[in-house]
Amino acid sequence: MPKIVISDTSTLILFRKIDEFIILQKVYGELLTTPEIANEFGEDLPNWIKVQSASNKKYQDFLNTQLDSGEASAIALATEFEDVLLLLDDLKARKLATQLNFKMTGALGVIVKAKQLSIIDRVKPVIEKLLKTDFRIADHMIKEILKLNNE
Repeated sequence: MPKIVISDTSTLILFRKIDEFIILQKVYGELLTTPEIANEFGEDLPNWIKVQSASNKKYQDFLNTQLDSGEASAIALATEFEDVLLLLDDLKARKLATQLNFKMTGALGVIVKAKQLSIIDRVKPVIEKLLKTDFRIADHMIKEILKLNNE
């Protein structure tokens, strides 16, 4: 498990919307996020989510030309750590993080990890909750995840 896990806004919002915020805490213990993301989230964060600014504001400003401010700040902050995992669901941000060789996962990866750690019994009920939000995922991806988890 990476030493540092940095979450973008979308992951926080999704898990709050489906009333499963506790999954994030149980899987990762503590999360790190940025002031920009905390502001986008728009609610008080629990004490297991720490807020830290990226030191390299010039790099963050550069990333801001390609991504929204939350994603840019998350990736800029990630550059300050050696063993880091980014929680990102936005495709453009994921592509850039991949190009920069960051480890990352999204909401579905968190759910699969929660099952692997026996935090949840099944992925399907949590995925069904996700699908009731504005979260978009291709049907073939859902089928593959369910198949891989014997559901």
